[in-house]
Amino acid sequence: MKQLYANYRHHYKENFRLAYPVVISQLGHTLVQLSDSIIIGHTGDVPLAAVSLGVSIFTVFLVGGLGISYGLTPLIAQADGGGDRPACGYFLQHSLVINLLTGLLLCGVLMVLSYNMGFLHEPPIVATEAAPFLRLLGASMIPLMFFQTFRQFTEGLGFTRQAMNITIVGNVINIVLGVTLVYGFKLGVVGVGIATFTDRVLMGVAMCYYVLRNQRFKPYLVGVQLKNFSRKVAWRILGIGAPVGLQSVFEVSAFSGAAIMVGWIGVADLAAHQIAISLASMTFMAASGISAAAGIKSGNFLGRRNFPELRRSAIASYHMVLLFMGCTAILFMLLRHVLPGFYIQDPVVEPIAAHLLLIAAFFQLFDGTQVVGLGILRGMGDVKVPTVITLFAYWGFALPVGYWLGIQLGWGVGGIWWGLLLGLLASSVLVFIRFHFRTRRLAAAQV
Repeated sequence: MKQLYANYRHHYKENFRLAYPVVISQLGHTLVQLSDSIIIGHTGDVPLAAVSLGVSIFTVFLVGGLGISYGLTPLIAQADGGGDRPACGYFLQHSLVINLLTGLLLCGVLMVLSYNMGFLHEPPIVATEAAPFLRLLGASMIPLMFFQTFRQFTEGLGFTRQAMNITIVGNVINIVLGVTLVYGFKLGVVGVGIATFTDRVLMGVAMCYYVLRNQRFKPYLVGVQLKNFSRKVAWRILGIGAPVGLQSVFEVSAFSGAAIMVGWIGVADLAAHQIAISLASMTFMAASGISAAAGIKSGNFLGRRNFPELRRSAIASYHMVLLFMGCTAILFMLLRHVLPGFYIQDPVVEPIAAHLLLIAAFFQLFDGTQVVGLGILRGMGDVKVPTVITLFAYWGFALPVGYWLGIQLGWGVGGIWWGLLLGLLASSVLVFIRFHFRTRRLAAAQV
């Protein structure tokens, strides 16, 4: 064990340095939605249902937009690793155009949806309150994608703390402004929407100011040529970002599909599912931070054409996520009868949630390793095959198996969760095989 640590110690430290700010930044997106629900929840069940409905629709578009913005990071890491600093600025300007257009497109789609909420067959009073909230969330996609452009640029260069700091301040502003507008000005659901929109505008401005005014980025920004736009470069960024966005959409939509199936079983089962999945989502965010760091380092080593170190760094990331998710798995097992009590005091829901947390303890390891593997391959620019893997794992395997076990065989919500676990296992194994053979082939070719 000591020898293993000695072999990877440098990579553990470097990957952790990059990962922890990203973890906090990733959690920031989740905490904005959580704080909106908590703030509005004390005003009544209808406003809470409206916010929950708006967030559930928005999240599908959010992860797609974030995925597209991730297309910049590996290219920045590779260019920086290869010593081509001006190329970083050139990639930045193209990514800014792509992300703003993406933000406008997603905003437009969400606006249309907000005026056509009837197709969801939700209670009319809930849909009516959710519509203006969804419009404000849709408008916030534009400043959010602006923020993401500069965030992914700095993270690609290995500077991850500033986005973390801005995200923390942004969350504080969102909470203070939300409480003021909801309880002081009595704006209800619209109040939390305005707070979220304002927060994201300020975050975008702050991140842009940080990049443009910081002297350390000047050598990279010389590559910005506003009059020179290349479709080839734009397609290169989208060639990475679009598949990554699809990977995220496949996963989020699969879990949404699982929630729908759970709803067919019963209200108590759905409540237990929401408790367990919210806890698992928090640990997943930490794993995605390790994944982002792994992607940055693999892209950097690829740019240097240092394939042996790329492989060592990637394996160190696998070790880190296995250790972290292993610890959370143990906590889920030991505290499975305690954690649901923080959400609800219900003698029917709590035992079901405890059972699901036991299953979640097992899929922690597979969820962590698959997201880290996807991050490593993303840093190497390998996104098309992993996208096919995620489509198969979630929609071709996890949901059909979950339906068969949970609905057809009558295993209930536990059967659906075993389907999700097996889908994550399939994704984890296939992504690792892809990583193993790609890195081995690169190292062999170099020799």
